[in-house]
Amino acid sequence: MLRIGVVGCGAIGREHIDRITNKLSGGKVVAVSDVFVEGAHKVGDPIGATVYNNSADLVNDPDVDAIICTTPGFAHKETVMQAIEIGKPVFCEKPLTTTAEDSMDIVEAEIAGGKHLIQVGFMRRYDKGYRQVKEMLESGEFGAPLYLKCTHWNPEVGTNYDTPMAVYDTAIHEIDVLHWLVGDEYESAQIMMPRQTKHTHPDLKDPQLMFLKCRSGLIAMVEVFVNCRFGYDINCQIVCEEGVIDLPSPAVPTYRKSGGLTTPIGHDWKKRFIEAYDTEIQEWINSTRKGEMNGPSAWDGFVANLTADALVASQQTGEVVPIDIGVVPEFYKK
Repeated sequence: MLRIGVVGCGAIGREHIDRITNKLSGGKVVAVSDVFVEGAHKVGDPIGATVYNNSADLVNDPDVDAIICTTPGFAHKETVMQAIEIGKPVFCEKPLTTTAEDSMDIVEAEIAGGKHLIQVGFMRRYDKGYRQVKEMLESGEFGAPLYLKCTHWNPEVGTNYDTPMAVYDTAIHEIDVLHWLVGDEYESAQIMMPRQTKHTHPDLKDPQLMFLKCRSGLIAMVEVFVNCRFGYDINCQIVCEEGVIDLPSPAVPTYRKSGGLTTPIGHDWKKRFIEAYDTEIQEWINSTRKGEMNGPSAWDGFVANLTADALVASQQTGEVVPIDIGVVPEFYKK
């Protein structure tokens, strides 16, 4: 049994605690922490977990084998570095950190420690549809991928959501999953702003068209439209030399009513990817119990940060911004 400590008892932390306690196997939440200790007690007491008000005490608890970090992004580095220092595995929700520099600090610390400890919560890699697409690409039957067309549509966002968040909070999922799908690395980024929807606000450019060019020449175009009004809708089409692959949508019933044939579109991102979250945490538990780390790495977290920074820079100018990822360290080559 993997004894898990959860740092951060907000919405995603509570969800992970619930799935480990009531849905998954091989793990048990034995400790929780949050700066708002009342919230930690609310989720920790019913399951008999030890409650802390800081991450350091939880990480150093000898009864904790591994850590899940679900604090806000700006606080991730502290917990992850504490875990590396003591040599405990840590699952860190995305983003790894809020800057490429901080993520590189984590990469260097993990390499210096000589052991793979960090997995980043890029759950799209665990979605059944994306995994099917990757298997099809790797089969070789479709030839080389030439370009990708993706949409990330959301019904609406609040006025606290601004232009950079379209990258850091929304497109960050595509940033990670797309180069994983095609086995390529990014070399440049550009954003173009089309006509803006009347449903946006002064601090948010919406929609945005994002272009990512890979070293092979492949181009990925990601449409981010967070006030589309009609639902939460994720799509991806990959055009290859010998055919075209479309990401399968979740199976939902269609119905005939009022003179129309309708396929419903959901509004809740959690429901769209709930199985991916379950699979992600279950596989992390299984791997960690075996002393392995098989998911998105700290290096993947750094690459996502660096790419996101380039896209945000292009938001200001509309120009192509180079991405210098460099050479993947031997430590992270699989």
